[in-house]
Formats: sequence, C-alpha cells, structure tokens
Amino acid sequence: MNGRTVRIVREGGEDQLSLLHDNDAMTRRSYGTGSLFTYRGKWYGQWWLGEKQVKRAIGAKRLPGSRRGLTRAQAERELRRLMQEVRHVPVHERLTLGELGERYLRHLQGLERRPTTIADYRSILRSHLAPWFASKAIERIDPDDIAAYAAAKAKALSPKTVANHLTFAHGVFVFATKRGWATANPVAAIDRPRAAGTDPDIRYLDRGEVEALLRAVPDDRLGSTERTLYLTAAMTGLRQGELLALRWRDVDWVARVIRVRRSYTRGAFGAPKSRRSSRAVPMADRLATELERHFQRSHYQGDDDLVFCHPDTGRPSDASKVRKRFKDARDRAGLRDEIRFHDLRHTFGTGMAAVGAPLRAIQEWMGHRDYKTTSIYADYAPDPSQGARWAEAAFGAAEALETDPASTEETADADPPPGM
Repeated sequence: MNGRTVRIVREGGEDQLSLLHDNDAMTRRSYGTGSLFTYRGKWYGQWWLGEKQVKRAIGAKRLPGSRRGLTRAQAERELRRLMQEVRHVPVHERLTLGELGERYLRHLQGLERRPTTIADYRSILRSHLAPWFASKAIERIDPDDIAAYAAAKAKALSPKTVANHLTFAHGVFVFATKRGWATANPVAAIDRPRAAGTDPDIRYLDRGEVEALLRAVPDDRLGSTERTLYLTAAMTGLRQGELLALRWRDVDWVARVIRVRRSYTRGAFGAPKSRRSSRAVPMADRLATELERHFQRSHYQGDDDLVFCHPDTGRPSDASKVRKRFKDARDRAGLRDEIRFHDLRHTFGTGMAAVGAPLRAIQEWMGHRDYKTTSIYADYAPDPSQGARWAEAAFGAAEALETDPASTEETADADPPPGM
C-alpha cells in the first residue's frame, strides 16, 4: 500500500482500519528488546517477563513541526528504562502474599520498627490477608482482587481497620517491586475506604470531675499510685504507655518539666509513638508536689526505676488492670460512662487551650505528629476576635425589645422611616 501498513483495530465491538506509516507500526526487533508502537497519538511499549506480557504507555508521539511529545529515539530510550525498572520475576521466586508478607515483616524488624506496629501487621497478615489470598501468586493479584478483599472485610470491620489492612498490603507490594518479586502494586490502583464522620465532641473532665475522680480512688495498696497517675495524666496529657514507662530520671523538678523518652505497650518497652512524641511537657506546681510525695512513698527511687510501677514488685503496671480500676473509680465518682482513661489526655489539651496556650505549643507538648490532630482543641481556646462582645453589641438590645410588649407596640405604631 505504497509505504503504508494496514492494521485492524477493534474498538467498541467493531473492526476499524488504522493506517500507519511503516516507521510507526510495530517493528520486528531482536528478542528481549521489546516492541514499540503507536496508538491514538501515543507511544506504547510491550515486552515479555517470563510467561507474562507487560504493556506500558510511554508518552505522546511528536507530530511533524511540533516540539511537544516524544520522537522515536526518545520513546526507545524510555522503553529501555522501563524494561530495566520492571524486572523479571524468576519462577522459583513467585511468592504468595503470605510468604511475601513474612519477608516484609522481617525487613521491618531490621529497620527497628516499633514492636507494636510489627505485632499489628503480623495479625493483619496471618488472620486476614494470607488466608484470603491463600496460594495465589502475587503476580496474579490484580486491583480487582484487592477491591474484592476490601469490600468483603468492610462488612465486618470498620473503615479505619480496612484502611490499615490496605496500608500494610501497599507496603508489602512496594517492598516486592523494589526486590523484583512483583512488577506492579495493585493496592495503589484502588481507593481507600473513608471513615465515617467522627463525633466532634471531645470527651474530657473539668476540674470538678478530676477532683471527684481522685477522691473516688480506693485507699488500698495500689490507690496511692493510681491517684498520682490520674493526676499526672490529666495535667500532662501523656499517653498511658508513656506514663507506665516514665522513670524518675524523666521528672525534672528544677526545670519543671517531664521528659517523654519511651513507652510501655503490650509488655515491652519501646520508642514513643512518633518522633514528635519524644518531648518535654511543662509541670504545674501542684503536680510537682504530688510527684515529690509519691517519690518519698515509693520503695523504688533509682533514676531508672519506674514512677508508676507496682508498689510491691517495681515491675511495670498491668495496662489492662489500670484501665479496669480507672473505670471502677469513674463509676464511684458518678462520671459519665463513656469517659475513658485516654480522655485524661484530652483534659490536658482542652485545659491548656482554654487558658490561651498556643496550639503549636500544645502540639509539641502532646507529641502530635500532625497539627490537624491538635486543631480539635481550637474551639476551646479564647476567642481572639472577642466575638461575644461584638455579638452583644449587635444583638444585645433585641432581647429587651422582644420581652417588652409596650416597646414593641410603640415601634409598630411609629411612622415608617423615609423611603418605606
């Protein structure tokens, strides 16, 4: 056909003829170098990885007289780069998601990720992902498979939990592609489930409720420790794990700060939740006095001894028992049933905001990685615009008019303003 090649292209269920110049059509190349072709004004490349054919869009084709798009030489270079990036997966290394997930967990342990994070990921892998995908090779897992998994899990799990599963799976496939065990990440192609709207109301205790809670602590062997623990939680905003890991060396009475350096979670000491979680928190005089009294009562006063250890053994307090005894004290104090130990942390955040502490400072004191987390306390801060004063000036007289019928009648009988 005079230097032209006829190609039959199937579109919309019908065969259509597409005329391409010979130098644009797919050309015969040596084995292993892939194929380059154009379709609808774009360059495409394809090549074989074992038994699987890979196809990738390369970019727009440059038209005659234009500077936009790729020439054939540029498309060739991009094709070679893609072929180097997407490596061959040997037959003996075709892994299941369960096998690959275990390798990824070992990799994370080598990076010294937090033990609690590893434990959560291991639970996701062994209880959910590995059984679901069973013996299916990771190369055969596509976005539809991941979407089906997410939809099925959403029937029994919260959107946040399903999102955590997908976050872990995404990390597994990123790890696999870097190591050459997979050629694509199917998790990246699907949307994560959105969590339902959260309750905008923050649960916290006012000063009276804190005092009621402290009075409700029993005078038993653990009571004196718990009373100081609750006060420290409410006046510093430390997380429960950070409180249980606190050492006497972390309490600086001279500088009036408590330094957070580690956490105790699931029976193990580790780094705090994030980089920002290593911090210094200001200590009010009352708390400094109570901690000094607690120190004098304790049999464990070494620098590395725990502030809130079990009074008889010096060992870390049991987190579940701490929460249970907190609920018992809460109920004796007549506080709301929904109040949790963690809400003592919100008590600190709202209290500091209410007296005008800068939100950025509160972020540092509470160890929030993201400022958005701290912004939930903004509504409890003093209004810098003095909006209430302006509202009173604008609408304060309206109540007097509404409650005084005579004034209302006089207004109704009065002549209307000019122009009405």
